[in-house]
Amino acid sequence: MNRFSSEVDVAVLGAGAAGIAAARRLKEAGGLSLIVLEARERVGGRLLTVEREGLPLDLGGEWLHSADRNLLVGIAESAGFALYRRLPEWTSRLTRSGESPEDEADWLAAREAHFRALRAAARDGEDRPAACVLKPGGRWNPLLDAISSWANGAELDRISLEDNVRYEDSAINWRLFEGFGRLFEVLARDLPVALGAAVETVEHGGKRVRLETARGTISAKRAILTMPTAILAEEALRFAPPLPDKLAAAAALPLGLDNKLFFGFEGEIAGIEADATLVGSAWRRETAAYQLRPFGRPLVSSFFGGRFAAALEREGLQAMADFALEELARIFGGDMRRRLRPLAASAWGKDPFARGSYSYALTGHAGARAILAAPVEERLFFAGEACSPNFFTAAHGAYETGLAAAEAVLASFGRAR
Repeated sequence: MNRFSSEVDVAVLGAGAAGIAAARRLKEAGGLSLIVLEARERVGGRLLTVEREGLPLDLGGEWLHSADRNLLVGIAESAGFALYRRLPEWTSRLTRSGESPEDEADWLAAREAHFRALRAAARDGEDRPAACVLKPGGRWNPLLDAISSWANGAELDRISLEDNVRYEDSAINWRLFEGFGRLFEVLARDLPVALGAAVETVEHGGKRVRLETARGTISAKRAILTMPTAILAEEALRFAPPLPDKLAAAAALPLGLDNKLFFGFEGEIAGIEADATLVGSAWRRETAAYQLRPFGRPLVSSFFGGRFAAALEREGLQAMADFALEELARIFGGDMRRRLRPLAASAWGKDPFARGSYSYALTGHAGARAILAAPVEERLFFAGEACSPNFFTAAHGAYETGLAAAEAVLASFGRAR
């Protein structure tokens, strides 16, 4: 929008999954003036689909996790998006990486034992780092840590055991042919979004909430804040008066880091079917996960997580490409170096409006999600994946919190369902 009203009933801060959900619900309810303030020059937040060589690439969120209970599945279908229902083979990827069937069977048994140990340890009521269940010197510890870096954006020694086991996963994971980011572009089309409107200050001590943005000042009766926890914790957005409990909760829910690198390739990879998954190495934490021919397309997707992703991000795209090519050449032969060409990569840690990928709870702070999500004086409401008790890190978790915040706003106006 080139012009927007300086006074509204509700301002939504952020046009990611949570902000779009909140704005759509408020618009559906009608009767309230509304604006969505987005810092970037695009919508979608950490959901971003780009096109390279005519192919859609999801540089951010990609999966409809727990698709059998994910409300975004029906929303996507209603919007005309085609679902790709082939499940990822994340539990059977070691043999493609050059390991023996015996090693893969041992790994699968160790993996299941690890998750059982996590659940059992969480029942004793003492929050500890999730690494506490690793067996000293265990042969699969590096791979278990690498998987945590992909799933949580952080290694097991950094994440809260209690928080981690609260995540709900049905193991049904689907994708969208057109790209996940494209869905949110469509969902935001008819919303009053102001782009390039980063909010710098939220003044909430008066009768109305005053929002100082890069495009001017907005006055609102209510505000829904959906920005990533790093923006709050690092005080890129300031509250007046201060909200120390919110800043502490955000700091206790730092953003882990996951980045992707997509290669295009020519020809075929012998013996590899569409959507084949593998790991670069089963024996070290500093490795990547790969998907070959996703959707049957001439692509290789590389996935880096945690401290290793941060180190590669600092070094840049070439470092990411060199590392991936080294791993893939070890598995498939040196010819892979010639056949693969980098197409696009993410760098979410360097994104000034994200500063990471998705949240995890620090040890001892499993209750921080509820603190972050709690409204302030029925005037400031909070949403986003970090506010979700059971679907954090996931787009549908963010979307659900946006809907919940919108319902709370409507209730505050005496318009509850």
